[in-house]
Amino acid sequence: MLTVNHRYITFNHMVEQTIQLDNIFHSLADPIRRDILRRVMECELSVGELVEKYEVSFAAISKHLKVLEKANLVKRRKEGKKYMVALAPEALEEADKYLEQYRIMWESRYSKLDALLKEGE
Repeated sequence: MLTVNHRYITFNHMVEQTIQLDNIFHSLADPIRRDILRRVMECELSVGELVEKYEVSFAAISKHLKVLEKANLVKRRKEGKKYMVALAPEALEEADKYLEQYRIMWESRYSKLDALLKEGE
């Protein structure tokens, strides 16, 4: 008979979610990676096309792409001899959900401050 410990599953999910968010924010911390995301948001590009856009080596762009892939922000697929890179927006949704709680908190605080300021007029 199989028994399931729901607390372990919940904890494990929380740990995985935290690691995923860490990977996303680590990826977004670098200006080249943010720019790569901006470029592939517009259209799918080959790794070679991305390398041409920057004054860094092919190896450096490849490392940046690996970081972005680890965070599930981009997907790479093979097309003939080329590797194509496309945006994977699902991971950004996770980051947006995380940031939304702070957006709600600050909007509430600003509303309270606004009300206090109007009271003092």
